[in-house]
Amino acid sequence: MSIYKRLRELEIVLPTPPKPAGLYVPCRLMGNVLYTSGQDCRIDGKLAYEGKLGRDLTVEQGYDAARLTMLNCLAVIEQEIGDLNRIKQIIKLLSFVNSTDSFIAQPSVINGASQVLIDVFGEAGKHARTALSANSLPFNIPLEIEMIVEIK
Repeated sequence: MSIYKRLRELEIVLPTPPKPAGLYVPCRLMGNVLYTSGQDCRIDGKLAYEGKLGRDLTVEQGYDAARLTMLNCLAVIEQEIGDLNRIKQIIKLLSFVNSTDSFIAQPSVINGASQVLIDVFGEAGKHARTALSANSLPFNIPLEIEMIVEIK
């Protein structure tokens, strides 16, 4: 099935790919492996969520922020390779959650990103993953996600 057909079925519209916030590229393709830079939940240049999980945001808000962040990841990948149908499989996510010292639900938050990948890519969307706590993140973002993806 076409990835774009699946996105329509899920009523997912990819955002405009965010511009880098520093001196780096959004992603780099090395052979058939693509690495994204860290993405956040910025939509049209504005953060959808700000703050720290366990103080400013709930797990549910973090889950939605992770979902939006994954849509940004997919948007920068599409910009780089031209067609999401070229994705063979998602290899790994590395995620950082801006959270209080007592917050321990980082995996539940990042499930928002993982669920998007499984919903869109099926078996090829299942991936290895790390969900780490961070005591702060740039621009007061609630989380940051980078990906490793195998391209056909």
